[in-house]
Amino acid sequence: MKFKNLQEENINEVINKANILLEALPYIQHFNRRIIIIKYGGSCMVDEELKNSVIKDVVLLKLVGFKPIIVHGGGKDISSWVGKFGNEPKFINGLRYTDGFTMEVVEMVLNKINKSLVQKVEKLGSKAIGISGKDGGLLKVKKKQMGNEDLGYVGEIVEVNNKILYDLLEKDSLPIVCPVGYDDNYDTYNINADDVALNIAKSLKVNKLTFLTDVEGLAKDLNDKNSIISELSVEEARNLIKENIVGGGMLPKINNCIDAIENGVESVHILDGRLKHSLLLEIFTDQGIGTVLKA
Repeated sequence: MKFKNLQEENINEVINKANILLEALPYIQHFNRRIIIIKYGGSCMVDEELKNSVIKDVVLLKLVGFKPIIVHGGGKDISSWVGKFGNEPKFINGLRYTDGFTMEVVEMVLNKINKSLVQKVEKLGSKAIGISGKDGGLLKVKKKQMGNEDLGYVGEIVEVNNKILYDLLEKDSLPIVCPVGYDDNYDTYNINADDVALNIAKSLKVNKLTFLTDVEGLAKDLNDKNSIISELSVEEARNLIKENIVGGGMLPKINNCIDAIENGVESVHILDGRLKHSLLLEIFTDQGIGTVLKA
C-alpha cells in the first residue's frame, strides 16, 4: 500500500509541472502534423550526454505530433579521422578542402554518425531512417566555386528530391540526413550541413528550421549575454548586417535564416545546443530561448 506525500512543497512542484504542460498545449496544437527541420551540430554532437538529450527532445516532438527531420554534420569527427590517417585537415574560407581521399573519410564518418543517431532514436521506441543525399536522389549538386580557389569535392545543392522525405514522414519515420550529395556524373560530394538544412527547409516550405549551435543566439554585443536578441524580422536582420553588428561565423547563419524566410519557411531559430532541452524550451514556452527570425 502506498500513500501520497501531500506536503505543500510537493503539491506546488506538481502544480508547476502541470502549468508547464498547459503552457505547451497551444504550441502542440498549432504545430501538430507540421514539419520541423533540426540542423544538429557543434558541441552537442560531441558530448554524449548532450547527444542523448537532443535525441530525446526530438523523439518527444515526434510523439506529440510534430514531423521532425534531423540534418547532422560531423566536422570535428571528420577532422579527427583525417588526422588519424596522417593527413592535416585543410580549410579554405571556412569550408573543408575535400580531395578524393578526404571524401572517402567524410562519407565513412558521416555514415557512422548517421547510423548511431538512428540507433539512439530506435532505442527510445521511435522509427528512424538514416539517409545520405545520394539515397533516392535526395540531393543533387554541382561543384562549389569560390573565386579562384579549388575546394575539391565540395558541392552546392541544385535540386532537392523532397518526395523521399514526404514518403518517410507519411510512414511515420524520422528521417536523419547526412550531408553528402552527387552530381550529374554521379560523383560524390561533401556538402555544408547548414546548406543542406536550409535547402531542404526551402524545398518543403517547413514551419520551423532550427539550428543547434555553440552560441546562445544572436547578440548585439558579443561581450554582453543580456544583449541576446529573442526575435527579429528579416528587415531588422538586414539592418544589423549593414551596421556590422553581425559578422564572423554568425553572418552566414543569419544570411541562411533570411534566405529561408524569403523562400516560404515560417520561422528560423538559432539555439544553444550546449544547453539541455534548448529545443523544447524554444518551441514549447512563451519566453523561448535563443533567437528566432520571422518575416
